[in-house]
Amino acid sequence: MKIRRVSHNNRKKSFEVKFSNRTLPIPYARTDPQPSKKDPVARVFVDKDLANEGFTYILESGKEGTVHVEQILEYNQDPRYLRDMLLYKLTIEAQRRVKESPLSKRELIRRLGTSAAQFYRLLDQKNYRKSVDQILNLLHVLDCEVDIVISSN
Repeated sequence: MKIRRVSHNNRKKSFEVKFSNRTLPIPYARTDPQPSKKDPVARVFVDKDLANEGFTYILESGKEGTVHVEQILEYNQDPRYLRDMLLYKLTIEAQRRVKESPLSKRELIRRLGTSAAQFYRLLDQKNYRKSVDQILNLLHVLDCEVDIVISSN
């Protein structure tokens, strides 16, 4: 997700990050170094070195900090980002379980009722086009029980 524009708001003590379809805040308290009244933000800009997926800010003292888009999405509990992180964690666990499984990959593919190409796409942690259902099905075939814990903050 590319950042289009970033600004700082000293009254709200946060950075305002503009994406193509929305604006999300990230509070100063979630950054390092933290801007303050004694050391305010002197300059903030979308960082081209991060492929516009982050921004850099410079404090009056000369200290510099960088914030990546993932930090912004995590702080704002973006549903797509949270889904992708869940998929990533489940995929890493599935990879580990496939390595440890006494079942051959061919047998796993047969039990899933899928193709070898689809099986390997399921095991690719960079593939976010798969569904959580598919990964849960793979984990079930690997004889894993998945529990989801819901807690309040």
